[in-house]
Amino acid sequence: MKTLVTGAAGFIGSHLCEDLVRRGDNVVGLDCFLGNYDRQLKEGHLTRLDGETRFELIEAGILDADLRTLLEGVDRVFHLAALPGVRSSWGETFADYLTHNVMSTQVLLEACKSARTQRFTYASSSSVYGETSGLPMREDSATSPYSPYGVTKLAAENLVRLYHRNFGLPTVCVRYFTVYGPRQRPDMAIQRFLQAALDGTPVRVFGDGNQSRDFTYVGDIVDGTYSAAVTGQLGGVYNIGGGSCVTLNELIALIEAVSGVHLRVEREEAKPGDVRSTKADCGLAKAALDFIPKTSLENGIAKHWESLASGEFGF
Repeated sequence: MKTLVTGAAGFIGSHLCEDLVRRGDNVVGLDCFLGNYDRQLKEGHLTRLDGETRFELIEAGILDADLRTLLEGVDRVFHLAALPGVRSSWGETFADYLTHNVMSTQVLLEACKSARTQRFTYASSSSVYGETSGLPMREDSATSPYSPYGVTKLAAENLVRLYHRNFGLPTVCVRYFTVYGPRQRPDMAIQRFLQAALDGTPVRVFGDGNQSRDFTYVGDIVDGTYSAAVTGQLGGVYNIGGGSCVTLNELIALIEAVSGVHLRVEREEAKPGDVRSTKADCGLAKAALDFIPKTSLENGIAKHWESLASGEFGF
């Protein structure tokens, strides 16, 4: 298979590229190296693919790339490229979210329609559900985003399904729930907490710490994404969650146990757009994709800690 992965130098995208190469795919990675965090970190994500003959990196944004040429001979597309972040999506930066999350998706869908792409897999987010007391979240639950970021992810997801219904583009969407593991973005909670344990610095917790998340190890995310691309129902949407739903306070205690370091917690007010709780119902993914998360939160954090402490960009 020849496969295109957008967002290839990102946290999840780099892991997915490695997995696809291991499976025997010829992978074209597309990334524009957005400045949302250090470019050197993103370049480091691809270290394990250095010299790999079945991987090619193209540095370009979707809106600037020659997609017609890029998609020649490509069998399937994994669209992971996006501008992430709930808290940074307010105000003037919303225009950037529209560009990178909505407009880029529409342009890529148009190109894939013309290229007759065999499968288009879109990485969506649990942020599409928004603030809800209806837990666990199911694929048929109401979608009411609580942040501008969530609005753009839902808009792009709707575009993906529209292209399936109107033009027969073979699409599938996966909704990720709080992904963590080696190479996690530096602004995300587990990465910040582990880095603080390594550096001996305080950690900031927004709110009372009793907000909960369904944490999902990156290896399980990659497995679920691949399964959706191969066996998912066309036009379908699947939750991909780790089944490890804990509060931030419980998470901190677990990180202290894994690292052996007591964290000094500095509490601040909750931020706009942060939902109280997420929890995935993965029954549909289990039935249709045979998806069962393999990595417990404790084991996943131990792997994450080991990778960070060693300075390796592991899996």
